[in-house]
Amino acid sequence: MRKEENSLQSLVLTGLFAAIIYIGIWVLRIPVPAMVGRPFIHFGNTLTAVAILYLGCRNGMIAGIIGLGGFDLLNGYAATSWLTMLEVIVVASILTLVFKSMHYQDSKKNIIILGIVAGVTKIFTTYCVSIVEALMIGTSLKVACIGAFISLPATVINSISTAICTPLLYFALRDAARVVMKKRK
Repeated sequence: MRKEENSLQSLVLTGLFAAIIYIGIWVLRIPVPAMVGRPFIHFGNTLTAVAILYLGCRNGMIAGIIGLGGFDLLNGYAATSWLTMLEVIVVASILTLVFKSMHYQDSKKNIIILGIVAGVTKIFTTYCVSIVEALMIGTSLKVACIGAFISLPATVINSISTAICTPLLYFALRDAARVVMKKRK
């Protein structure tokens, strides 16, 4: 799909993905008890990974920042929304580097690998974010590290769903886009 990043079509798709990411979190979220923060299971990370793969690094990252960061800003997570936005930048950068090393070949194997990479990256970034959140409220570093580790179950579940759902959604969207584009011609 990667056409001109500033074309009207790309900008509209970026906005559409941002809205879908926001709605993907808002509609389906399951709170999970944790020592640090208020984590919940949702599909925002999966949708962000799909946006990055489909729209490219810049526009996918913008969609993720608006969707995930916007959700945080509007739903009681404003104090740490900047951390969510940083996570999107890290995930977008890593996914793009790995996809680039695959020469942007979107074979089933490569997209499955990218889904797993997105999930594993999210585990790492969320662990770091949890440490920062705990430090922000005055916890010592050792306690913050332990608390962040104990709070990882929701992240692991989200990461597994990201690894599984990213390839499924990517190929469904890619195939649907091809059908729509053929009908337009």
